Amino acid sequence: MSSSSTPLVVLRDLHFAYGDRAILQGVSLEVPRGKITALMGASGGGKTTVLRLIGGQYTAQSGSLLFDGQEVSQLSHDQLYAARRRMGMLFQFGALFTDISVFDNVAFPLREHTDLPEAMVRDIVLMKLEAVGLRGARDLLPSEISGGMARRVALARAIALDPELVMYDEPFAGLDPISLGTAARLIRQLNDALGLTSIIVSHDLDETFAIADQVIVLANGRIAAQGTPEEVRESRDPLVHQFVSAAPDGPVQFHYPATGVAQDFGVQAPRGAK
Repeated sequence: MSSSSTPLVVLRDLHFAYGDRAILQGVSLEVPRGKITALMGASGGGKTTVLRLIGGQYTAQSGSLLFDGQEVSQLSHDQLYAARRRMGMLFQFGALFTDISVFDNVAFPLREHTDLPEAMVRDIVLMKLEAVGLRGARDLLPSEISGGMARRVALARAIALDPELVMYDEPFAGLDPISLGTAARLIRQLNDALGLTSIIVSHDLDETFAIADQVIVLANGRIAAQGTPEEVRESRDPLVHQFVSAAPDGPVQFHYPATGVAQDFGVQAPRGAK
């Protein structure tokens, strides 16, 4: 095991593209152990792609990605699955199995990846559900609980195997203000109480800035800003300023690049129009 002072995840000059469309262009960053790192930026900036690269779902075209000192792209099948057992993932909107109970959703990774006796699985599941305040909902189906509760069940499932790293893909999306605040507070409390390392992909500025130790803003395939929430808020970069202030006008344009309107519709463009 690496020293607690060394980062758990390291990206060095990472390049990744979907076909000819470049997503990450020379991204370098570190995720410190025991901290919450937020990946933010406009949609399509590569945030979720970074999570998939860390989990080994994708492989970068060039550069280096280390998880606890191991190059993820060079892991064997068995080594990759061993590394994934040290990671927890909270998918956007929870991604619970709809036809099994809350209890069985949380028990699933324990039954899938361990040979623990059922009595021990039961105790672990109930402890994880207690940690997210839903022990009393163990026998309900996902359709019988609210969206905010479903997100907490998904969090209990994500920490069922006591991972070192938990990755959150838009954990606040679609939540009402009360559920959103509860989820944010829970992420911070669990991170500190369990000694986790967390990576959050989120567009919710206020709640994310309130719990993050480090914020990284991705834009145009590169890192536009990195630092504490306060440092990122004070960034003079035009793109970061537009993102933080939610300004409609700036480097991030409303229209996706396209040919001229006149060319698409076969009409003569008014003088001065593109």
